[in-house]
Amino acid sequence: MAGLRPTLPSSSFTSRLLLMLTVLPLTLAAFAFVLQWRGGLTNPTTRWSPNRKEFPGMDSSGPVRESASDCVDLLGRTRSPSFPYYRDWKFGYGSDLRPKLCITTSTSAGLEQTLPWIFYHKVIGVSTFFLFVEGKAATPNVLKVLESIPGVKVIYRTTELEEQQARSRIWNETWLASFFYKPCNYELFVKQSLNMEMAIVMAKEADMDWIIHLDTDELLYPAGAREYSVRQLLEDVPRNVDMVIFPNYESSVERDDIKEPFSEVSMFKKNFDHLPKETYFGNYKEATRGNPNYFLTYGNGKSAARIQDHLRPNGAHRWHNYMKTPNEIKLDEAAVLHYTYPKFSDLTSRRARCGCKPTKEDVKRCFMLEFDRAAFIIASTATEEEMLHWYREHIVWADKVLNTKLLKKGILTRIYAPMVIIQGLREFGIFSSAIAAAQTTLSKDKFLLSIESSNTSRAIESMGISSRKIGNIRESQATARKVLETAENDSHAIPPLSPPSMDNVHLDT
Repeated sequence: MAGLRPTLPSSSFTSRLLLMLTVLPLTLAAFAFVLQWRGGLTNPTTRWSPNRKEFPGMDSSGPVRESASDCVDLLGRTRSPSFPYYRDWKFGYGSDLRPKLCITTSTSAGLEQTLPWIFYHKVIGVSTFFLFVEGKAATPNVLKVLESIPGVKVIYRTTELEEQQARSRIWNETWLASFFYKPCNYELFVKQSLNMEMAIVMAKEADMDWIIHLDTDELLYPAGAREYSVRQLLEDVPRNVDMVIFPNYESSVERDDIKEPFSEVSMFKKNFDHLPKETYFGNYKEATRGNPNYFLTYGNGKSAARIQDHLRPNGAHRWHNYMKTPNEIKLDEAAVLHYTYPKFSDLTSRRARCGCKPTKEDVKRCFMLEFDRAAFIIASTATEEEMLHWYREHIVWADKVLNTKLLKKGILTRIYAPMVIIQGLREFGIFSSAIAAAQTTLSKDKFLLSIESSNTSRAIESMGISSRKIGNIRESQATARKVLETAENDSHAIPPLSPPSMDNVHLDT
């Protein structure tokens, strides 16, 4: 027994160490459980689980409320997306917050495109929409739904509206004159500018702070904001800035059978303005893939303008001011996501959009950008099989090796936020609820009667475009011209422009 005594202290120490290592984790686990139960600790496994539709910077936690329903809320609440300007998908929440942004658009799209577009922008903080509608967007069933959505103002292309726009001061000015009396894209460009002019007056009447023109195949992407919020983004803009440019990213579809672009497309090509020049030009040839330019269509982004006196459009991509040269900045992270030819039908439908002849010379009269010209010729002359082959070759990004390389280089990027938001909206029944609610608002007969009797007054007078106001604008035209006789020579409308090419931009040495 005497020979065993020297080992007792070592055995005792080992036992105590094992006891401490056993008790300490149990104590910490119990402490963490108490903190989490009382709301002092967030469980990371639930916070970032695949079922939780929430992004960094959009924490929905708020003050702790002690009530009998707390246990039910804790154990039974649904995991819904969390954004700063919605509350259980009730989009009126936070409508009094500043700054207020409105979007104006000219569209002929159906509900399958306009509903996701509207509600996505509501989620990220857009207050009001001015929709100048025609074609499919102006059919009774579509109009009924659009008019039932709070914050959406629908303007019909009536004879009276066209007469009002025919009296616009724009026709007597030089900045848009080079686009007058030309077909197809040029005609649309002038129409968009006239609609934007009206939207400025409506925005003032609605007490808006900012306005932006977007097409319904474009989504704002407020990267760089403290929250995923375009309102927050604009709140941080210095007061002396009049306009903010959102560079555009272009969708890079990976399949030829896309049906719902906003929900199915996640890969985008970044704008020149968001890339190092060496990266852009060093990968230009591979990124272009034999197409006329780096982007299929435009590359000069869209701008938001602060609502102020003497504001005017400067084409669909920019704004200007009759009395001064606007102070503008370009955003370093935020962008406009342009879903360019994302569906095969976007190509096949081109042939019905214009009456020009499908020749290389005649299409120059109708389309501003080279790719649109080529797409029109193919859509007008090729068979369905030939069109599909052309679509796959020029638009679809099926080469996974190339995609991976350009993703690593930063030319391509993955953006999932719009997809997740719109999928969440669909899963929560927001779109179907909007359609169902509209059906109960008006009977068909009453609805058609209301359009026939009052569409002109709602489209023009009640939105601030009265004959009196147009007259006042025209009376001030001479004064504005005197002040800006010189400046206006440098403010011609900015059309859709292709990104820089290897021919006109060189690397700095």
